[in-house]
Amino acid sequence: MSNRNTQENKQAARERIRAQRDKEKKKERLRRQLVVAASVVGVLVIAGGIGFAVLKANEPTGWEAAKEAKLVTPAHTQGKNGTEILIGDKDAKDTLEVFEDVRCPACAAFEQSTGEELAKDIQDGRFKVRFTMYAFIDDMQGGEGSKNALSALGAALNVSPEAFLKYKSALYSTKFHPDEREDLYAKDAELLKVAADVPGLKGNKAFEKQVTDGTYDRWAMEMSALFGRKGVRGTPTFMHGDKKLAMAEIPQQQYNELARANFRKMIDKEFGPAKGGDAGKGDGKGGEGIAKGEKDPTKGN
Repeated sequence: MSNRNTQENKQAARERIRAQRDKEKKKERLRRQLVVAASVVGVLVIAGGIGFAVLKANEPTGWEAAKEAKLVTPAHTQGKNGTEILIGDKDAKDTLEVFEDVRCPACAAFEQSTGEELAKDIQDGRFKVRFTMYAFIDDMQGGEGSKNALSALGAALNVSPEAFLKYKSALYSTKFHPDEREDLYAKDAELLKVAADVPGLKGNKAFEKQVTDGTYDRWAMEMSALFGRKGVRGTPTFMHGDKKLAMAEIPQQQYNELARANFRKMIDKEFGPAKGGDAGKGDGKGGEGIAKGEKDPTKGN
């Protein structure tokens, strides 16, 4: 082999080695670039995850979230945000307003002793009743039972006014009504257990779903926001127009009998003695809500 061929072979070998080294350097640079890029993406993903977690942590939950939920109003409601629960003969010329809180022990005592009297007056067309339901005991005692029960009452009202009245009566009954310090009605299962005693609600899957889904939670918040309307901050309270009706105090002995008598006395004094099934009828021209010619007790509220 000549010296010239030897030199050419060595030169060719050096070129191959140099080319291989350049190729490896390029691969190493590319690897480092990919590592850096992946690190940046990882940091961005982590930062985004932290930001999302912080955002989620700051989102309102429970009843705070209900304030911002879509408003769904039950059937058989009227007025702004569906907060007028007006039940009775549309032609009855007068409207009695009843203010209650589902957790209220005094409301339970009234319903247990006198609820049937009120229901009979409604049925006889003596007057319509506007129910304003509060939830202030949740704030006083802590808990969510008043609001949760009110939401469930919305689901009952969506079925019918009769279902609303019967369910409200069951919630207040001696069989089910808890001590106000015991927040039983915060549990949907407890509300559904009570509903199983109410015709029209027992086994009603649509009603049950609305209770468990909290369909009327936002509506319950709108209702409870009426606390203090017409200056009413205690329950039960009864009003006729702007007049607060007073029922005589009732001693604990013979409570139910005297409660019914005192309620009847208060109502007779305000609306006159009952005159039978046609008592309280208007001129037939009344519509939904406040009868024509009657001062609107909901005006401005």
